[in-house]
Amino acid sequence: MASDYERGRVGLLLVDLVNENFSKDGKAYPIYAPEYERLGTIDSLKKLIAGVRRHDDIPVFYSRTAFTDEDYSTWRHVSGIHRQMFDNRMFQAGTWNTEFHEELAPQQGDVILAPHKGLDVLQHTDLEFQLRQRNVDYLAIAGVSGIMAVESTARTAMERGYHVTAFTDAIAAPGGLVTYQAMMRGLNMVSHSVIGVDDFLASLDELAA
Repeated sequence: MASDYERGRVGLLLVDLVNENFSKDGKAYPIYAPEYERLGTIDSLKKLIAGVRRHDDIPVFYSRTAFTDEDYSTWRHVSGIHRQMFDNRMFQAGTWNTEFHEELAPQQGDVILAPHKGLDVLQHTDLEFQLRQRNVDYLAIAGVSGIMAVESTARTAMERGYHVTAFTDAIAAPGGLVTYQAMMRGLNMVSHSVIGVDDFLASLDELAA
């Protein structure tokens, strides 16, 4: 519903829309591809981005993971997800892999955040500073992985007092239907709204009317 948002206070965060995840030659693409197909994730992200850009008062924030050679070789405590990424040299800074996918890429006026190395975009980037500068209180979060970076960021945003919107379709995580259902349960616990792209854009259009 439009009443869930305040005009001029909404922002969209897009998480890891990079070649590593969204191009067929990306190292992570094969683990997401079945869910992209099942959910229509890429088309939903395109629709979401285009729909939000119709509203001049909604800033779009882009976040991406990137690791340096020093990261791969010097970290003392490497978590399971980081071990998976490090062993496969995923998200290598300065390479094609960490460039934004051309069909989902930023445009002039979008905010490109500092790269994150942990899962939580709010904890590991300048996102909160950028949100404060733009008076954003209502944060919608889309992208991948839904059970890692998206959920971690949504949880922190909720804890810090933001109104959080997550998506049923502009999102994906490896693991098929069982993982998707668990992801939706988790997001419903830490978000204020979990909806489809069409419903979100309808709320924005109603708000602007």
